[in-house]
Amino acid sequence: MSSERNTMQPVTSAKDPLDALAINTIRTLAMDAVQAANSGHPGTPMALAPVAYCLWQDHLRYDPGDPVWPNRDRFVLSCGHASMLLYSLLHLAGVKSVNEEYEVLGSPSVSLDDIKKFRQLHSKCPGHPEYRLTSGVETTTGPLGQGVANSVGMAIAERWLASRYNQPGFEDIIDFNVYALCSDGDMMEGISHEAASIAGHLRLSNLCWIYDNNRITIEGSTELAFTDDVAERFMAYHWNVVRVGDANDLELLERAYRTFLETTDRPTLIIVDSHIAWGAPNKQDTAGAHGEPLGEEEIRLTKKFYGWPEDAKFLVPDGVYEQFQKKIGRRGKELRDAWFKKLEGYRAKFPALADELSRIQHRELPDGWDRDIPTYPADPKGNASRNTSGEVLNAVAKNLPWLIGGAADLAPSTKTLIKGTASFEADSYGGRNLHFGIREHAMGAILNGMATVKVRPFGSGFLIFSDYGKTPIRLAALMELPPIYVFTHDSIGVGEDGPTHQPIEQLPSLRATPGLLVIRPCDANEVAEAWRVVIPQKHKPAAFILSRQNLPTLDRSKYAPASGLAKGGYVLADAEGGKPDVILIGTGSEVSLCVEAYETLTAEGIKARVVSLPCWELFDDQDAAYRDSVLPPDVTARVSVEQASSFGWSKYVGADGVSIGMRTYGASAPLKDLLKEFGFTVEKVADAARQQLRKPR
Repeated sequence: MSSERNTMQPVTSAKDPLDALAINTIRTLAMDAVQAANSGHPGTPMALAPVAYCLWQDHLRYDPGDPVWPNRDRFVLSCGHASMLLYSLLHLAGVKSVNEEYEVLGSPSVSLDDIKKFRQLHSKCPGHPEYRLTSGVETTTGPLGQGVANSVGMAIAERWLASRYNQPGFEDIIDFNVYALCSDGDMMEGISHEAASIAGHLRLSNLCWIYDNNRITIEGSTELAFTDDVAERFMAYHWNVVRVGDANDLELLERAYRTFLETTDRPTLIIVDSHIAWGAPNKQDTAGAHGEPLGEEEIRLTKKFYGWPEDAKFLVPDGVYEQFQKKIGRRGKELRDAWFKKLEGYRAKFPALADELSRIQHRELPDGWDRDIPTYPADPKGNASRNTSGEVLNAVAKNLPWLIGGAADLAPSTKTLIKGTASFEADSYGGRNLHFGIREHAMGAILNGMATVKVRPFGSGFLIFSDYGKTPIRLAALMELPPIYVFTHDSIGVGEDGPTHQPIEQLPSLRATPGLLVIRPCDANEVAEAWRVVIPQKHKPAAFILSRQNLPTLDRSKYAPASGLAKGGYVLADAEGGKPDVILIGTGSEVSLCVEAYETLTAEGIKARVVSLPCWELFDDQDAAYRDSVLPPDVTARVSVEQASSFGWSKYVGADGVSIGMRTYGASAPLKDLLKEFGFTVEKVADAARQQLRKPR
């Protein structure tokens, strides 16, 4: 290949011809992969190849041979549609695969065959980067704005870890930086505004966003919809702003990255002016290069401009792999090996802290993490489940130091303040209480970023506002990350606040999310069991759905133990002999209604059963024999009771059963009036059961 390489002319400011060759290899791999798939986004990888190459080769502290080295710099491709840029880098840098046990394998993360199968079934190069599918992908990106918000969470996690674990003589055990490459689309999405605002407020100087200012979106020029002065906006957010006027100018890029590394009091935005599909004679700077293949003829003309063999496909010329190994490969291995050598000394001097770091990286819990979780005595008055959740949270936090989180300006209401620890704030990064401000969307994505760094994050708000954070909740489930969401004010029990604050369709929406545990406990002991079930989860996010109003604490000497929550649903109260004629099923605050109705029916001689079903997902995971023991198929007289849309309940009540739920958006009134108005009374539940028994079967 040496003769072919000699015909290729540098098309950047690179002083080393091999740098220009490597950059053009990134470009042509992207062009060829998108063309072969007949689908994808070639223009941005072509434009940003020099930007990413300069970062990876000269600045990114990253070992391709160990892509899960804990102190590595993080690189987030927030503009996930440009995925071929990342796949090309992973391939050319020789990044190795890692299995689910965090063991580095000898096989490449992305082979040339994977690139040839871009966007095809079972390829490790899907249309957008997918966390846990392709080693070296730090987070799933695609929905624009999510990646940059994730990067804020990563930067927060680094600052917290550094504050706790860096010790005298070991000030750099944790000191990684976070880089996020983003697009015009990221800048338009509201979540980027939220994330940039909080990052500036927290003065996260370990965070660098690189903004590809190519002025093109799918519909055409950004002038159609976007005329913000981005630099001024970010300066108002208290960011340092640097401009690179030409994406091909490696010297300017080098200077910009150096400026970031020398900035110690705020995050940095590097605005890079680029030309989408740079070098394509007919499609450069056009929307046609954004989201569709260039076409065979345009690719030949572009390769000719690059000085590339026009008919060569998926070509990696001689010297390119070696160039990556000479720079990022060698530098990354040296940095990684030096870090692990230092860790040996750290472990000898600070064994307890070193043990915590190891447990964090493997998502393992401290011994005795649950020893202080309380058990609650029977209490007819009871307590709001948000209150008991706050108590259990603090009991767990006492023994799980890396449980960190907060609220979207609602901690006093959601009861999510960790007592005895400070707030996480600028220049005071050791606190465990995060103040996200009224930024639910960014909060969810920040939690995801924190979870990729392996701390255990939680965030909270009112259930009605879960809609603002639905995308990051979905992505957490997709990525198999375990953030915890504490959603309170779970029903029409909000009362006088009215329909705008009374969640109706939010529960079904969350339950429809694959991989998300949605738990609505019925009393204090179910709350305690819910935390006991959720904390050991390594790959599933969970949402607690909690009440504002008091819930009676059931007498567990009379009714079944709350430990049944671990199976998602269980028989709470049963007919004599365990042979019911009718089954009452409830969650949360409505379980006590079912219990009262059960007592009424039992006194009438009706054989009834009460099933508490706090987590549908866990219940559905049980084997058929257990599910049938709780909900016997031959007992078709069933009533479900829940202050939410009844969507989905047919799975449990069957075609002949009835669901007492919400079919409107509620109303503004005192709670007692609302319960009577919408039928959430003992009389209504008992009468529904009687009507079920009167039906011919």
